[in-house]
Amino acid sequence: MGRTNVPPRLPKGGFAAWSRDRLSVARRGAEECGDVWQLEPGVYVAAAAGPCEAVLRRSRDFPKAPSPLFPPLNRSSGAPTPEERAGAHAARMRGLRAHAVAARIGEIAPRTARFADQWPTDQDVEILPPLRHTLAETGVHYLFSEDAPTLLPYAARLFLAREVLARPSRWAWPSWIPTPARRFRTRQQVAFTDALRPVVRRRRASGRLGDDMLGQMLRSSPRHGPLPEEAVLDTLPGITVATFETPSRAAGWILLHLARHPRAADRVAAEAALLPADPAATTSAHLDSLRYTQALVREVLRLHPPSWLLTRRATRETQLAGYTIDAGSTVLVCPYTAHRDAREHPEPDEFQPERWLDDPDSPATSGAFLAFGTGPHGCEGTALAMAMLTLLTAQTARRYRLSEPPGPGPGYQVATFGGLATVGLRLRATLRS
Repeated sequence: MGRTNVPPRLPKGGFAAWSRDRLSVARRGAEECGDVWQLEPGVYVAAAAGPCEAVLRRSRDFPKAPSPLFPPLNRSSGAPTPEERAGAHAARMRGLRAHAVAARIGEIAPRTARFADQWPTDQDVEILPPLRHTLAETGVHYLFSEDAPTLLPYAARLFLAREVLARPSRWAWPSWIPTPARRFRTRQQVAFTDALRPVVRRRRASGRLGDDMLGQMLRSSPRHGPLPEEAVLDTLPGITVATFETPSRAAGWILLHLARHPRAADRVAAEAALLPADPAATTSAHLDSLRYTQALVREVLRLHPPSWLLTRRATRETQLAGYTIDAGSTVLVCPYTAHRDAREHPEPDEFQPERWLDDPDSPATSGAFLAFGTGPHGCEGTALAMAMLTLLTAQTARRYRLSEPPGPGPGYQVATFGGLATVGLRLRATLRS
């Protein structure tokens, strides 16, 4: 394939400007350079929906790198084979598909309701720590059911290891160098695996595999048969953290928007008033009835996608949006700018949950939505995350009016490394009359 042209390079861009304010540089690149632009030689940014979707769907040209967060542990028995990893993925999905999540709404709802029940009223509270704890309890219970209390402390340490690894560093160390952060990660991964191993063995020995996601992984499938123990154990640290880490970032933005948009919060509260008084009686039909609440969640995720930047590497010279991308180049997929493209979303910077409703008089129409990725490596836990976030939003708005602390500026810092988050977010809850 002959070289034709390369994407334009952002004036006064580059890694120095990028490291100072990544969101601003991303937006400036999209505005000044277009759908695909060059940050540095060999580093390109897909800034619009079309190129973003193309990269994420073309997994052969732009494969997702093996997870750098919790790679397989070194064992004398060796790492799981590609076929065993494929079997583990298929087994995970049996427990994470939308119909599996829908069947367990009555377990998810009480745990998200507990967050609202325990929020101290009429005082400014740093909300992300209790929010993360609630979502961790919810996610870990979904995966491991009655064994969740045993595994929850280890899951919290896995999250801490992820946070340590995500901290910005002046140096990009090769993956084989055992930095302190990587050694800490490995220790927590080993501890989690050691705590999970007896659970797996007990369930298999008793024949009571369970109806949770772990139980689905322990069942023999017609295609793959029973999974080896190591294939089960290696796949679970990453998905365990993912069940609450990304939803926690998203929930911070959602609660902030409930505080800043009281009319939207009132509409969510009116919908939520029809939920059962006993959260355990909540069903998938109740969840489906929260149409505006789901639209609000999607709109917040459009404006502030927690995974706002995804990294891929080109395996060969190829074309993207009419530009030549060299083999070995890095392509940064940016849902943040794709979601703020006026061609996809009219008035893209405006908070308009109605754009996601299919009412005939809805003032806007939906466009591309990449908050959970797309293609073969789209987020496995999309259905679970949406259920958790929708129920938590509804139950919080039904009970409280939220507000930000008074002050000249925002009561939080925007973090962009490792995800888009509201670090230090403080909010006040006042009981609805």
